[in-house]
Amino acid sequence: MAGTSGKVSRVAVIMGGPSAEREVSLSTGKACGLALREAGYDVVEVDAGPDLPARLSEIKPDVVFNALHGRWGEDGCVQGLLEWLRIPYTHSGVLASSLAMDKQRTKDVYRAAGLPVAESVIVSRDAVEAGHVLPPPYVVKPNNEGSSVGVYIVHPGSNAPRLAAAMPEQVMVEAYAPGREFSISVMDDRALCVTDILTDGWYDYDAKYKPGGSRHEVPANIPAEIEAACLDYALRAHRALGCRGLSRTDMRWDETKGLDGLILLETNTQPGMTPTSLSPEQAAHMGMPFPQLCAWIVEDASCNR
Repeated sequence: MAGTSGKVSRVAVIMGGPSAEREVSLSTGKACGLALREAGYDVVEVDAGPDLPARLSEIKPDVVFNALHGRWGEDGCVQGLLEWLRIPYTHSGVLASSLAMDKQRTKDVYRAAGLPVAESVIVSRDAVEAGHVLPPPYVVKPNNEGSSVGVYIVHPGSNAPRLAAAMPEQVMVEAYAPGREFSISVMDDRALCVTDILTDGWYDYDAKYKPGGSRHEVPANIPAEIEAACLDYALRAHRALGCRGLSRTDMRWDETKGLDGLILLETNTQPGMTPTSLSPEQAAHMGMPFPQLCAWIVEDASCNR
């Protein structure tokens, strides 16, 4: 069975895996597998484990659709494996994936590209629990996880936080950025649009993935100057990190400060593709239905980039 372009027939959708974002990845993988079948591809879904190289050798896919999230799946590890196996794969390559998964190094790249970020430091969890590393309010989070896993907000007047045992030994402490939360997807050299994420509180794991956890205003009702800056910043972040295919950059905007209130938080090289995810909503707004988006991602797959 041929795909939409006639170049790709069999697609292995790898999902699940051992990270803290396993359940989100399974949801992404199932949704993408269904969409790719609708687009005309022969799809095999694979729950990634230690036998992944053997499974892929058995399946012999033309392309791997990487629907993994979190460590090992979007930090350059599985990308390196796929390079070794010489199987074209979706989304960013080894270096961009590794960089974007490391929040502090991502900020270094942003700064070098002239993009605005919040103050942050990498410190031990013991230092965080011993006292305030930055003046409250601030945020404590793992340096290399996504989906708002393990995020703590420390408010003025609060004691230093007690971190969960699952938190790593080194964490990021970041000055809290007040204001509205924006997200902008980029497809290669085109920033799509700005989504304003509306929640009753922090945009945490439940707000991201549970139905009704958040509301998305697409496109955001914001001044033209801010919209243009968001699109420009997202595209520059995509390029500076060396991303390929689809990426999504998240920002905060303190509207009391105008353009000076806009800062970048992070870039996701493998945006979620669940029913409540941001990038599929933005693509649909731009006239690209979900099956067509998944097909575009597959046809964009390659190695050595």
